[in-house]
Amino acid sequence: MLWWTIIPITILSFVWFMSSAPSRNSRGGVAGSLGTIYGHEVTPEALDTATKDFMLFYWFNYNGQWPSQREGVTETAIRRESYIRLMLAEKAKAMGVRVTDEAVAAAGAEMLRKLGNGKQPVPMEQFVQQVLQPKGLTVKDLENYLRSDIAVQQTIMSLGLPGALIAPQEAAQLYDRENQEISAQAVFFSYSNYLAQVTPTPAAVEDFYTKNMAAYREPERVQVKYVAFELSNYLTAAEQKIGRTNLDNSVESQFHQYGVEGIRGAKTAEEATTIIRESILRQEQVAMLRPVANEFATAVYAEKNLEAVAKRKGLTVFTTPPFANNNTAAEALKVPESFVTAAFKMVGEQQSLSSLVSGTDSLYLLELDKQIPSTVPPLEQIRARATDDYRAMTAQSLARNAGVTFQSNVTAQVVAGKTFSQAAVAAGQSPLLLKPFALNALEIPEAGNRAEIRDVKQAAFMTPLGKVSAFIPTSEGGFVLSPQALEPVDAAKKTAALPQFLTQVRRARQNQAFNEWLQNEVVHELHDTPVYAEITGGRSAK
Repeated sequence: MLWWTIIPITILSFVWFMSSAPSRNSRGGVAGSLGTIYGHEVTPEALDTATKDFMLFYWFNYNGQWPSQREGVTETAIRRESYIRLMLAEKAKAMGVRVTDEAVAAAGAEMLRKLGNGKQPVPMEQFVQQVLQPKGLTVKDLENYLRSDIAVQQTIMSLGLPGALIAPQEAAQLYDRENQEISAQAVFFSYSNYLAQVTPTPAAVEDFYTKNMAAYREPERVQVKYVAFELSNYLTAAEQKIGRTNLDNSVESQFHQYGVEGIRGAKTAEEATTIIRESILRQEQVAMLRPVANEFATAVYAEKNLEAVAKRKGLTVFTTPPFANNNTAAEALKVPESFVTAAFKMVGEQQSLSSLVSGTDSLYLLELDKQIPSTVPPLEQIRARATDDYRAMTAQSLARNAGVTFQSNVTAQVVAGKTFSQAAVAAGQSPLLLKPFALNALEIPEAGNRAEIRDVKQAAFMTPLGKVSAFIPTSEGGFVLSPQALEPVDAAKKTAALPQFLTQVRRARQNQAFNEWLQNEVVHELHDTPVYAEITGGRSAK
């Protein structure tokens, strides 16, 4: 396959530089059986290929991020997805799906074109050097992925085909259901209106704290020491090594080669040359930083003493405050999410040192300093917080009780012949008119943040016109609603939108049919693989 050699050369791309750092916990080979799929034994080579396919699939579908760069995508999750992808590839073979070289070439060309923002394609040579090689991937891996992905997509379409068999008449009915608007009146009960009625006595707060201690449990936290290798520290050295004249010439040469349209993120010539200059310097900075960080990490692993090696090399050791493994930790510490993941990985693997951790512009080496177990703070430490919570929860209960009573009284009044509005006013409440909205509405402005939009829509469309809904509890308190009228569907809009709507429904049904097949297939075909329990939660194959 030589298709990639004829792709036009047009654009600068990305630079990843962290992946060649030494790994603290690297392991060779795969221990134990890898299981079987469709009666064929899973080989390390096949699983490795599937893993590479998944990595590339993820990169192309998640804005140029590798799985390891996303929070929550663990090695276990990658392995699980690799098995599923391997199963789909085997299913494609069993179904006789064949992918031609021409199809692979076309897919590759389209891939490069999309990476160039749909204008001039990204050059394959630079894509290989700057995207594939830092992750240990090759052009052959890319070809395998493209071929496998085409086969998998064809398999998905075939397996989901029964779901796409929907008649236009049924689609028209679905369109009406999704787009017909309904008007309604509602009364909302908010806990904030009942706070004044709550008196938080010490005894009441203590009882509340005792019954809700689990809510105050602080998660496990860690404190780490670390050394950071900042890319910016090598900027001056990179400029001196390249030389101003050589740098200017390189920038000018690449700008003439690629132009403004060939540089991602550039709108003007000035922006394009700035991006090119930063990319050239960054590559040189990377080349300077990487061996320094690797050498330091190797010395720390040998001595198992971060501070001693750092002191000897004149590097600063930083210590974090205790932090939990949650979504806010990285932002609070001003570090990448991979930093937090690496810290808790040390705890899980009972290691005192991390591998080199990749950041956008830094490398980090971590040493576990403290491990703080999960605890429940005593009441005296959080009395103010517990008091506020007691007031809010008690007020919420009062709001809900008022809402339930209101619903019962208003329902009786409506049965007796009054309108919802009349009954609400008689009960001392002012009904709120909700402007007409459909099932596919993304917002109901009048409801604001007092209720989830799905709850409002469900209450409106499940309650008969002119009747009263049940009381719907919410985090704010709750609401009662009465649908007033259904608006006619706009015939002109329906005629114009129906073809695209039909396509969307067929695609959704097709995906649903395939997903149902996939769930059943996983249970049957991955039951003796190492990832079966993780995927199915331990369900047995039927």
